[in-house]
Amino acid sequence: MKLTLSVIKADIGSIGGHIAPSRRLLEAVRTHIHEHGAGLLIDSYIGHTGDDIAILMTHTRGVSDEQVHRLAWDAFIAGTRVAKEQGLYGAGQDLLKDAFSGNVKGMGPAVAEMEIEDRPSEPFLLFAADKTDPGAYNLPLYLAFADVMNTPGLILSPDMSRGFRFVIMDVNHTEGDRIIELDAPEQMYDIAALLRDAERYVVESVWSRASGQQAVAVATSRLHNIAGKYTGKDDPVMLVRVQMHFPATGEVLAPYAVGHFVAGGMRGSHNMPLMPVALNTGTSYFDGPPLVSCAAFSEHNGVLSEPQDCFAHPFWNAVRDRVAVKAIEMRRQGFFGAAMLPMSELEYTGVVQKLAQLDGHFKVRGAA
Repeated sequence: MKLTLSVIKADIGSIGGHIAPSRRLLEAVRTHIHEHGAGLLIDSYIGHTGDDIAILMTHTRGVSDEQVHRLAWDAFIAGTRVAKEQGLYGAGQDLLKDAFSGNVKGMGPAVAEMEIEDRPSEPFLLFAADKTDPGAYNLPLYLAFADVMNTPGLILSPDMSRGFRFVIMDVNHTEGDRIIELDAPEQMYDIAALLRDAERYVVESVWSRASGQQAVAVATSRLHNIAGKYTGKDDPVMLVRVQMHFPATGEVLAPYAVGHFVAGGMRGSHNMPLMPVALNTGTSYFDGPPLVSCAAFSEHNGVLSEPQDCFAHPFWNAVRDRVAVKAIEMRRQGFFGAAMLPMSELEYTGVVQKLAQLDGHFKVRGAA
């Protein structure tokens, strides 16, 4: 059976600033999906990470299906109406276009989809991040699918030993999808050279070289590329299939113990460590820190199990404590140096206007 997994995410309003959506807002989205998804979807799940709502849908209509995308768009519109009624902050802020035009890509919401050959047992993970951008997944994906120090399955599993193909996108190229395909392990150094620049080069997907099946789908859209101005961070979602000829669930989760520094935090303009959090966790410290949640599912004929909260396990408490310390230490540096993103990432913010104003007041000392 060919099955499509689609997850579409948007920030459409939040209580008390950038913290979390209201219960009424979430219920409005759920109700719309439930009432209008009959006959279109097989199953669905809706949750939030920070102030972003993710709609996971299973169906047989393939990726980029107009009706599936319209369903999610209309659900976000219904939620936005509630957000406006409640006076929530940023009501509809990720809906950057006035009307649906066949596909939500390029309209604000983040999208990750894959069409798969359904296995007898189909375990997969739904990652959702807030207050960061798609490059936040670069390091965890490199470690999970290319680094044997993290993933022993790369030498213990005959299928996995054949490696994985990384499809990497240049997200600064706005005239179309500029991608490159690189194979691990042969081109590991080339993959690393690109992925280190997480603001420009982002993993779009990962494929098994043994089976040819897709293992990973990442939402790669960047909001400022769509809006032409600063609108917040992109808060990406990701789907990862696990087990058998893919890495085990634990191998995919392990890299998040690093608490690696990513772009995001307050006004999307800082470097902050990524904190793994429980499902439906809001933001707090410095509009963050950048958060990532993970819901594990089993699926059969498109019907989803209940989600298992991967980062709610007691192990991750120690990781969160360490990430909190890293976040505080970085914030002690304030606006200076590595604590704030480079100018190439701040060009959509007011700091560029400030520098332009100051530039006219410079004088060359000793000039004739």
